[in-house]
Amino acid sequence: METLFILLQEPSTGGSSMWIQLLPLLLIFVIFWLFFILPQRKRAKKQQEFRDALKEGDKVVTIGGIHGKIHSIKETTVVLSTGSSTIEIEKSAIVENPSQVGGN
Repeated sequence: METLFILLQEPSTGGSSMWIQLLPLLLIFVIFWLFFILPQRKRAKKQQEFRDALKEGDKVVTIGGIHGKIHSIKETTVVLSTGSSTIEIEKSAIVENPSQVGGN
């Protein structure tokens, strides 16, 4: 009976081994956060600031590649003038014009 109790006892190595086992997992999480989550948040914030600053007359490009000039702005949509026609699209479908960002 005493042999069974001796075999069932946990080794007394201390509590530091648990932290040593969790350290790689914590490091992976920190690296993942620094390289993936944080930059994505910055891009999303910049994109939202761009959409909030839109005004009538701005030239924009949609996610689908449609180029146009803002005719009017509503709460969640924008009316674009695309030369011969006007279309209404969601604000979330507008991205920064790459040619304007590069300074061309």
